[in-house]
Amino acid sequence: MIEEPFAQGDSPLHRIDPRFRLVAAVGFSLVVAVSHHFSTLAGGLVIAGALLFAARLDPLPVLRRLWVITKLLAFLWIILPLTVPGADYYQLGSLAISQPGVTLALQISLRSLAIPAFFIALVATMNFSVLGHALKSLLLPDKLVHLLLFTYRYIFVIEQEYRRLLRAIRVRGFQPRTNLHTYQTIAYLVAMLFVRAAARSERVEQAMRCRGFAGRFYCLVDYPAHPRHRRFAITMSLLISGLALLEWGKIIPL
Repeated sequence: MIEEPFAQGDSPLHRIDPRFRLVAAVGFSLVVAVSHHFSTLAGGLVIAGALLFAARLDPLPVLRRLWVITKLLAFLWIILPLTVPGADYYQLGSLAISQPGVTLALQISLRSLAIPAFFIALVATMNFSVLGHALKSLLLPDKLVHLLLFTYRYIFVIEQEYRRLLRAIRVRGFQPRTNLHTYQTIAYLVAMLFVRAAARSERVEQAMRCRGFAGRFYCLVDYPAHPRHRRFAITMSLLISGLALLEWGKIIPL
């Protein structure tokens, strides 16, 4: 089963209607992803950090996820300053570190930290089933929502089937090598995995029809109208609009 370590909580963000959180996350991501001014990117990172603090999440899992991104960014900091052409920022022996390369690496770093942190604070704090129902409420096609929910529910079942098949071929002495036999065995493994997944999907469909499934899932979590939802929507709208003004309104020419 896919873990949801941030979904269980009682912070103010956990009690916000997931539809408002999804819209805010998408709007924030669109603005930050196309921004270039450091004032906008730094402001987005500050907003994301404030939301993480408001969500009252365990800092270690959050830092663990952001650390994965940081390792990828470290690679960019090695490559971009040395490969992007432009005026030299610093001369390190025979290596020239370019100003545009440093600028681009910093912009990518701020974006790559702000957007995931924002999504962790607003989207990762809801259950996957609640996320699916929120997407349905935002008029996404039913087939896409059902595909998302079924993938969440049964992806671990496919993993179990894969591990069972892998154990079976290892018991029979299979050792992966770079030869034709290995390629054929892996192809048979993947094909049998698809066959078993298709058979399981038919059994699941039959079981759901026997239980009266009519093409609709029902959410057990209710978010009645409350002033805090409106306050959240207004606050997020103002913050995202402020970031847009910083980027395109030339309030601070950076």
